[in-house]
Amino acid sequence: MSSTLPFWILNSARNSIATLQGGRRLYSRCASNRNKSRWRLFSQGPGALKSSAPCSGFALQKAYRHTSTEEDDFHLQLSPEQVNEVLRAGESAHKILDLVSGAPNSVLRFESNQLAANSPVEDRRGVASCLQTSGLMFGIFDGHGGHACAQAVSERLFYYVAVSLMSQQTLERMEGAMESMKPLMPILQWLKHPGDSIYKDVTSVHLDHLRVYWQELLDLHMEMGLNIKEALMYSFQRLDSDISLEVQAPLEDEMTRNLSLQVAFSGATACMAHVDGVHLHVANAGDCRAILGVQEDNGMWSCLPLTRDHNAWNQAELSRLKREHPESEDRTVIVDNRLLGVLMPCRAFGDVQLKWSKELQRSVLERGFDTEALNIYQFTPPHYHTPPYLTAEPEVTYHRLRPQDKFLVLASDGLWDVLDNEDVVRLVVEHLAEASRHKPDLAQRPANLGLMQSLLQQRRAQGLRAADQNAATRLIRHAIGSNEYGEMEPERLTAMLTLPEDLARMYRDDITVTVVYFNSDSIDAYYKGG
Repeated sequence: MSSTLPFWILNSARNSIATLQGGRRLYSRCASNRNKSRWRLFSQGPGALKSSAPCSGFALQKAYRHTSTEEDDFHLQLSPEQVNEVLRAGESAHKILDLVSGAPNSVLRFESNQLAANSPVEDRRGVASCLQTSGLMFGIFDGHGGHACAQAVSERLFYYVAVSLMSQQTLERMEGAMESMKPLMPILQWLKHPGDSIYKDVTSVHLDHLRVYWQELLDLHMEMGLNIKEALMYSFQRLDSDISLEVQAPLEDEMTRNLSLQVAFSGATACMAHVDGVHLHVANAGDCRAILGVQEDNGMWSCLPLTRDHNAWNQAELSRLKREHPESEDRTVIVDNRLLGVLMPCRAFGDVQLKWSKELQRSVLERGFDTEALNIYQFTPPHYHTPPYLTAEPEVTYHRLRPQDKFLVLASDGLWDVLDNEDVVRLVVEHLAEASRHKPDLAQRPANLGLMQSLLQQRRAQGLRAADQNAATRLIRHAIGSNEYGEMEPERLTAMLTLPEDLARMYRDDITVTVVYFNSDSIDAYYKGG
């Protein structure tokens, strides 16, 4: 492979930028039909790019960062080992045991990975177990317009769900601890991923609003708490409401105030699963996706979708939007397959530009915020007459797990843009088959040092062909390295991984994947009364 980045990437990148000049700012409306770029700002200056070329590619987040030319020699050829290092840097894997008895539950293990295209990455992921109730939660959060909203939702949504499920007695103990200033009982146990972080400086503000929520739940006097479907529905919408209200409230701390603004004016789609025994609930708002891999009794595999993308290709979403707005807006609520011509998903957290009135937006932004430094873009779409146009209300799906339900895949749309549901199931099944094939049978062969050394040497010799130990990594590898025929091309994979920061987002999105494996024996025992 050539040591320079392929010219087709550079040339195509230059032809993909088109901007609309507006005052001192340039607002990008350039994005492919399946890309979710929103309202990218282009600052004018020596490095700013202008083009009258047709808008046929992905929009750059900041054009002035683009400094590449056809003459540049990137010297970014990667060895097979380096490719693997890049792909596997975000890997995470955990085996799941019941926290009380140590016995396996319906979830056997999970594997996860993330590959960034944006800098910083705008996707987030989360896995946590509920300590005061039962159940495991898995979430994928796809940010846009910055990472702030996805970060906040990934840190806070699970707490709202867990609190919603608590009994009246547990909520009373929580409130009693707060009133007497005693330590609060733990609500969640997080299973951390590489690069996880939290905004510790605003944790107290978030706890205050979570407390207001559980106080309102106490006022309902429900002995057993909400059911899981209600908990998911209310939690999504309540958190989104709190995100909106927090930036409207007077806050003395400047950092907290600025962060609240960034969270509210960026956005995030979310897809989360709650697994409790054989009961699987999936809540989705936006265009992340969840599917089940199912193996029938005859050995054949199939895919069972658990979510529907909330976008312009979903006729039910189009009908909902038209019902919620006057007939005079039928032709303007969706323009160029985008909500009001600017946003791909029709449901999301944050994005108050599509929820607040124009007057409220002005009153908040006129409070002395440095919107330019905070990368807050002030733009009102045409035909903005009857907000809100956007909602964080999720669609909730219930599925009763069966022994033939082998795994669950949750992923951001960076994966689904390039792989369909059936491809994803096939790749995970191939991963399981390869893992089984390559697993040494040490029960039949002596596990001596010489044997182990030989196995290690064989694996090193395989290089790029070495089997991924993580199914999420395999999915990401094929998402960015496969050609239009589904064949893996090492040169393409290397080229996609060596794109400069200012070009990567034009050819791929952030990709975040979590694969959850179910314990068929445990599920079967449940149905047999074990």
